[in-house]
Amino acid sequence: YYAKVAARHKERAVDFVSDILLNSKFDEKEIEKERGVIIEEMNMYQDNPMAYVGELFEKLLYGDQPAGRLTIGTKEAVTGADRQKFLDYFKKLYLSKNAVVCMAGNISEKDSKDLVEKYLDKFLQGESIEKKKVIEKQDKSDILLYTKKTDQTHLCLGVRAYDMYSKKRHALQLLSIILGGSMSSRLFTEIREKRGLAYYVRATADLYTDSGYLVMQAGVRNDQAKEAVQVTLEQFKKIRDERVPEKELYKAKEFVKGKTLIGLESSDEKAMFYSLQEILKNKIEDVKTKFEKIDAVTVDDLQDVAQDIFVNNKLNLAVIGPFKDKSVFLKNLNI
Repeated sequence: YYAKVAARHKERAVDFVSDILLNSKFDEKEIEKERGVIIEEMNMYQDNPMAYVGELFEKLLYGDQPAGRLTIGTKEAVTGADRQKFLDYFKKLYLSKNAVVCMAGNISEKDSKDLVEKYLDKFLQGESIEKKKVIEKQDKSDILLYTKKTDQTHLCLGVRAYDMYSKKRHALQLLSIILGGSMSSRLFTEIREKRGLAYYVRATADLYTDSGYLVMQAGVRNDQAKEAVQVTLEQFKKIRDERVPEKELYKAKEFVKGKTLIGLESSDEKAMFYSLQEILKNKIEDVKTKFEKIDAVTVDDLQDVAQDIFVNNKLNLAVIGPFKDKSVFLKNLNI
């Protein structure tokens, strides 16, 4: 729950955000109206393969457990949620023990504390429910095929990796940048620039509290989907088997640092940068410390991570396109 306002309106912002957060009525009529809004949002994402394929990739990785379910939920859950379920959920999770308030901008520490004490003193007390630990189990490469009549095939091809606390997280992030984090990255060069297979192609490292993965995503012509998968697998194998040049690692480090600094030029991004660390890690790492850890990553660290993650029993492919038989992809899904 957030607001970004001119500094002179900071108290009003805290006032209305806290009011929304702590004093919502959960009016039955409003809940009923919102059902339709959420279901149409679901329909919108399912009609957008570029957005939906990422959701399917996590479903493939984690299956029928919280980490593998859509954040937005199911239509059955949305239509079946009554006012009491909202109230029960609120009482279980909206507790002072779970709450973090972060203010960034032209405001002093004293003013921040005064505003919190004035407007957020009604937070409920109690013990929150624990998040269920992610269970990961895989013994061979796997695929999830979502058959849909489309002009373009959208795919996510990636591997299980590390959580946000891992000492290998910075090396993993740099690997994703080298593979597909910029317009000079390997996958962008091989898939778009050399072969013209895709308009968009990217790779990212997504890290959660007890799981994580590295994934590439692209949208390609239907008859070139298998080629795009094969080229990606070749790049996974290459970065696993051959040491990354020092110059390429240096460029990736500077890219990460530059992107971080540009993002932190806005007050809301500063608030997000620090508050998420407090919420998820109970520890705040400043920019200088983060950059020191990034600079400490070596070529050997990259290869160590690549050799650990780019193996068949961590490899997964999610596809949205006009295909009916996943064996078309599965038979060549190995590195």
